[in-house]
Amino acid sequence: MLSRILPLLILSGLLFGFVVPTSEAETSATRLLGSSPSLIKTAQLQILGGLAPTNQLYLTLGLPLRDEAGLSNCLAGLYNPGSPTYRQFLTPQEFTARFAPTAESYSNVLQYVAAQGWEVRHTHPNRLLVDVVASVAQVEPVLKVKFNNYWLVKDQRKFFAPDQEPQWSGPVPLLHISGLDNFQRPQSLMRPVPAGLGYQAYAGTGPGGSYLGNDFRQAYLPGCALTGSGQSVALVQFDGFYPADITNYAVAAGMTNGPPNIVVVPIDGGITNPGIYEKEVALDIEMVMAMAPGIANIYVYEAPNVFGTWEDVMSKIANDNLARQVSSSWAGGGPNPAGEILLQQMAAQGQTYFNASGDDAASIGPRAYPTESPNATLVGGTTLTTDTNGAYLAETVWNWGSGNGSSGGVGTYESLPVWQVGLANTNNQGSPANRNVPDIALTADGICVFHGNGINDVEGGTSAAAPLWAGLMALVNQQAQILSQPPVGFLNPALYALARGTNYPVLFNDVITGNNFDALSPNNYSAT
Repeated sequence: MLSRILPLLILSGLLFGFVVPTSEAETSATRLLGSSPSLIKTAQLQILGGLAPTNQLYLTLGLPLRDEAGLSNCLAGLYNPGSPTYRQFLTPQEFTARFAPTAESYSNVLQYVAAQGWEVRHTHPNRLLVDVVASVAQVEPVLKVKFNNYWLVKDQRKFFAPDQEPQWSGPVPLLHISGLDNFQRPQSLMRPVPAGLGYQAYAGTGPGGSYLGNDFRQAYLPGCALTGSGQSVALVQFDGFYPADITNYAVAAGMTNGPPNIVVVPIDGGITNPGIYEKEVALDIEMVMAMAPGIANIYVYEAPNVFGTWEDVMSKIANDNLARQVSSSWAGGGPNPAGEILLQQMAAQGQTYFNASGDDAASIGPRAYPTESPNATLVGGTTLTTDTNGAYLAETVWNWGSGNGSSGGVGTYESLPVWQVGLANTNNQGSPANRNVPDIALTADGICVFHGNGINDVEGGTSAAAPLWAGLMALVNQQAQILSQPPVGFLNPALYALARGTNYPVLFNDVITGNNFDALSPNNYSAT
């Protein structure tokens, strides 16, 4: 795993291929694979009866691109230093005009769903999504499914889902439909420190030696004058936070200017009162401001924690285009081709998207979306060791045991991206055929977080590492702006180009100790 990269990133890049889903021109009479949980046909389930016909379903319909080949070529040029279009990023309007479904196609979908009795609750300016609400009785005949309540014996819990993948026969094909089940909502990728477990924090200034505020910059960026001035970060969130906690963190961290400007952007109604995941939201905000104390804005995109909101949040962030760096510490659900297009839109616009890789140690089997996405930079976790002055000494893989550790391994449904070709070998147990995870890492152990409207405690998880990287990226893009350079955009092409170069030992802290073994995977994977 790679744990640090210097602002030299602004000068680097690599020709590569993006994964682009099905085009708009293909047939519309199709079964939408991946729109319902795959376990319906395989897991040990008990059918508890049909879902009430009057139940309301909130669905997000994902439309395909009009010109997938054109987008693929555009992205390749944007990230190839030898291309005349290198880093000449698009606006959301330019992206929509060139690659999105036509206005006519979008209108045809709206008319079709209205004719089925479905209510259109939200449209999107990039014409990639349509949000609708309809009753079970209205949805079943259109999608040729039956909704059941199921009991999952293994986990002892109830959920609803269709009995098979939906079929769509509308005037324009779809890629995906979200909201057909409530099997797996987005989950926070944070872990509390287990009772009795010590953590490696030799000179942290937080309670019990935990890491707080400037501790991260002292370890990773000693003497760096960049603060993120003029930059903004967007955060993907499925809960709310208490503003007083952010103020308290700033005071405890000695941030004399107080917290940065924090703008809450409600999605699908937003969050009225902070809930059980409020700690995640607070952590993400605090990590950004710790790494980039001069950040101009932190945009907190808050959506209810239900299916369909992944795409809505990402669409809003892409269409707003207010932040060059985006961070998510959440994961949930299976492959999402509609979401992948939105990540590609961000890449085309010069936005960097980080997602935490997860906290379940070695990854065996399918990974929750988007933690094997080829269009996101996936962030693993380390345990950081500093000296008594807070200076960097070493890092090892974060792994508390019992399945609490940095997630990583081989993806199951995404093929190997071009920029990872040639890196897999028998020593690192990487795959020469599938996406390898994560791309980079940062400390995820012994993190002080202020939350709960007056509480502070110590947490772990790749949840901390992803927003720390977003804060670091704000410094990189600040430096780019100083040099009259465009932003870096999608990080991985430049990242892997630098990793292959002769300056690798100077640019990165190479984490070569530790592992993310657990009981289900006692031999995968060792750092090397």
